[in-house]
Amino acid sequence: MSCNYADGLSPYHDKGKLGLEEKFDKKDDVIAKVRKLASWISESKHVVVHTGAGISTSAGIPDFRGPKGVWTLEAKGEKPNINVSFNDAVPTKTHMALVALVKAGKVHFVVSQNIDGLHLRSGLPRSNLAELHGNMFIEQCNQCDSQFIRQAATTSVGQKCLGTNCPSVRLNGRPCRGKMHDTILDWEHNLPEKDLALSDFHSCVADLSICLGTTLQIVPSGNLPLHTKKHGDCGRVVICNLQPTKHDKKADLIIRTYVDEVMEGVCNQLGISLLDFSSSLDPTKQNGNPISWTIPTSEVKRMRKVYETVCCKGAKKGRQEKKKSPCQKILKFRKNNLLQKSEEMDPSEVKIEDSSEEKMEVKPDTNQAPFKNLEKSEKPEEESEQPPHKIIKVEFKDEVNN
Repeated sequence: MSCNYADGLSPYHDKGKLGLEEKFDKKDDVIAKVRKLASWISESKHVVVHTGAGISTSAGIPDFRGPKGVWTLEAKGEKPNINVSFNDAVPTKTHMALVALVKAGKVHFVVSQNIDGLHLRSGLPRSNLAELHGNMFIEQCNQCDSQFIRQAATTSVGQKCLGTNCPSVRLNGRPCRGKMHDTILDWEHNLPEKDLALSDFHSCVADLSICLGTTLQIVPSGNLPLHTKKHGDCGRVVICNLQPTKHDKKADLIIRTYVDEVMEGVCNQLGISLLDFSSSLDPTKQNGNPISWTIPTSEVKRMRKVYETVCCKGAKKGRQEKKKSPCQKILKFRKNNLLQKSEEMDPSEVKIEDSSEEKMEVKPDTNQAPFKNLEKSEKPEEESEQPPHKIIKVEFKDEVNN
């Protein structure tokens, strides 16, 4: 569980404020706020949801800094009482509501800090999901960067070798020869570049950002919802969390109650049926050929064009915009790194080797250029749920160094 995951991380002394008090809105206020949120979702053109550990606590997975969080109890010399494993946990109402909202075209993208794999197991499409801190049910090749779904949660943390061979082969028939690694980030690791790029693009395009079960302290993921405010009065930020968050003062709406109650109410207001979880549709329970979880490079290119269309209007050809959005300066670095193919691999697509003559094609990300190392400048004011990064403050400079 999350306590085993926390134990697997490298030692890190600054874990933020622990055990902050949880607050609850009055029932009538919650009903009114849920109606307003549903109305805003209907009015918005591009909705992005940012999820943290708080959406998985009802599945039996403890958070880290809540009143009964892993690190809160650790500071008291205690261990959380856990009776469910990552393999046995099932998606919550919030997870299933997000799947229903995505299928209905109401939510366009989900940015998650969670490593529990419940978004994957709920049936949320890869094209609508970025996992910034990794996934216990995903393994990745260290050569071609192809990702595949595991049938059981990994027992390792920190992008360690799992000892299995990459199932990908080049179209010319040559095997990849890479080794599979877990995708779980440790404190010092860089964020997965394609996931971060898509998170940047979608967050900048979004006119409504909804934050569920997160106190937004981990950066850069905690600052992504604020990109919505660049749209002025048309950009809204909604926070649903029991504890205070880093960006409460910048939120247009704050809902203090359980996220399951909020998301079930939103679906009811929009006339969308809440889907039930079915293990038969859980991709981690499927047998047969390995299932790809790789983000196609074409999807990153597509979203870059959308971002440039929506957020870069008025820029003169051959000249930079006078006022750049926060992610544009990162993109200057990524332009020459993110979408280039690795010299170690053939630039063509790869396919999955099967015992039969029929072969399934997948498109791997063939470059894992690192995100820049961010310097810690100050301690956070509040608590966060998912720990894979240092709690630091990002200030974008004119140039981004590799």
